[in-house]
Amino acid sequence: MKKKILISRLYPEKGIRLLEKEDFQLTLWKKQRPMTQKELIDLSKTHDALLCTLTDRINPHFLEQCRHLEIISQFAVGYDNIDIPEATRLGIPVGFTPDAMSEATADIAFGLMIAVARKMFFLHKTIAKGQWGYFNPTGNLGFELKRKTLGILGLGRIGIKMAQRCKKAYDMDIIYYNRSQNRTAERLLNATYVKFEDLLLQSDILSVHCALTPETRGCINRSAFEKMKPTAVFINTARGPIHNEKDLTHAIAAKEIWGAGLDVTNPEPMQPDNPLLSMENVCVLPHVGSGTIEARDQMSVLAAINIIEFYKTGRMPHIVNPGVLAQ
Repeated sequence: MKKKILISRLYPEKGIRLLEKEDFQLTLWKKQRPMTQKELIDLSKTHDALLCTLTDRINPHFLEQCRHLEIISQFAVGYDNIDIPEATRLGIPVGFTPDAMSEATADIAFGLMIAVARKMFFLHKTIAKGQWGYFNPTGNLGFELKRKTLGILGLGRIGIKMAQRCKKAYDMDIIYYNRSQNRTAERLLNATYVKFEDLLLQSDILSVHCALTPETRGCINRSAFEKMKPTAVFINTARGPIHNEKDLTHAIAAKEIWGAGLDVTNPEPMQPDNPLLSMENVCVLPHVGSGTIEARDQMSVLAAINIIEFYKTGRMPHIVNPGVLAQ
């Protein structure tokens, strides 16, 4: 009997074509809106595998209702939408797509850094409002990034790509904080491992690239912003809940930091009346870090390969909970 695969979105065709070449029965959700959790549960109950993404809530309620699933393959590098301990307890392997979006997300972080330093979003809005007036030698000044200190919270795949860009373009000094030292990255970037508090104190640019965990949730809060330089820029392209948005708004309004560039917010989507959107030194994007043709195609391919290899060999090239397969 053919394995039935539920595909929760209109994912790029490259991965879907790979699945179509195999002996699977595919169910594609073709509506332009996401499934409700009830719809996702109801459909998953009649399928063997699920290809899902970050906005699909794979929580204990879902997993209890769909404990028969043989594999969950995530179209994302992150997986904080999935209760991994519960999936592991139920013996469900969870796949993901690491490194497919590293270049694209690093580009967004790098671009946001420049945009904040030069107030690009704000100045664009002045043109749209008909406020492009006379030349003012002291008005709307930003700052240059050359030889500044880049602090990375989470020096993994994406953090390394961001650091490489900053090193090559602006000869920045690189400092970082991880749960453990990354010796390979230190040699590659001449990066220095520092304590979390020193990361806050020393960074001219603080760029977040860590996973959302109980330890990192809300770790960039009022106390953290108060330790940062008044000239510092905060960049988050990882997960919105890592920073406290009210504390960030206060820090910018009180000039405790220079500004912020966000590709992620909490909640998502951000409301259009959010005060951050009207601030001069803030640039916000709608979570588009992986938004290139190349990245999304590769994510689709990796998510499909996880399913194909699981059913062909019993293994998965990219798995979050490998212990499940060893059972």
